[in-house]
Amino acid sequence: MTAIPHVELANGCSVPVIGQGTWFMGERPDRQREEIATLRRGVELGLTLIDTATMYGDGLSEQLVGEAIAPVRDEVFLVDKVLPYEASYRGTIASCEGSLERLSTDHIDLLLLHWPGSHPVEETVRAFETLIERGLIGAWGVSNFDVDDLQELPATPLVNQVLYNPSRRGVEYDLLPAHAAASPAIRTMAYSPIEQGRLLTHPALQGVAEQLSATTAQVLVAWAIRSGEVIAIPKASRVEHVQLNAAAAELRLTAEQLAAIDDAFAPPQRKLPLQML
Repeated sequence: MTAIPHVELANGCSVPVIGQGTWFMGERPDRQREEIATLRRGVELGLTLIDTATMYGDGLSEQLVGEAIAPVRDEVFLVDKVLPYEASYRGTIASCEGSLERLSTDHIDLLLLHWPGSHPVEETVRAFETLIERGLIGAWGVSNFDVDDLQELPATPLVNQVLYNPSRRGVEYDLLPAHAAASPAIRTMAYSPIEQGRLLTHPALQGVAEQLSATTAQVLVAWAIRSGEVIAIPKASRVEHVQLNAAAAELRLTAEQLAAIDDAFAPPQRKLPLQML
């Protein structure tokens, strides 16, 4: 299998363009052994960026991730999130400390504000900077921030994690260009690149998959990372699925195939409200 391509973040860290999402993982005790094996297999294949959040299963995902990465912590770039209602200065620090305990690790590589909330973002960012000074996190970023939200930040986030797949292309109109124009540039992280499975039976996508002798999910992952600038974080809860996700890095969509996807899912022609799941 071809090595997973990497992109460099503004702080100099190099991360794979395909990572591993963990939404809904850790919530079923009968699935946990398989989910842990899947995450570890993903790391072996080069999907060393693992994304979790306090919200996922009210901490159950963090606990699962912590157990999965314990033997390979030094190989993993760990991403976690703070809930907006916890994002005061003290609340952000307490949330991070709670996440570290559930993860059984001493640091988080990238901590995100999960979406804009009512606490002043200056407080949240000041807390992030304190956490960096204490060595508890490596860097900070945001999630589900639109252009106006980014402009309210007192500093530039390393990453903005947003919903992005062919059926959710609104970010292409102004948000992705804003990421590229920022100084330093903001890296885009795409969550739900397969729309939680809802796109797997779309005829246009199935047609492209047949041409490539690939699965529709692989086509969607390849589409998300096609620019070489976006990080996709598909979830896989089975070993065979994470292996397919990793293999998607080898796919190259032709101009004709990209045009077929554009015909089925038109690129945005105007500003659209930021979509979230």
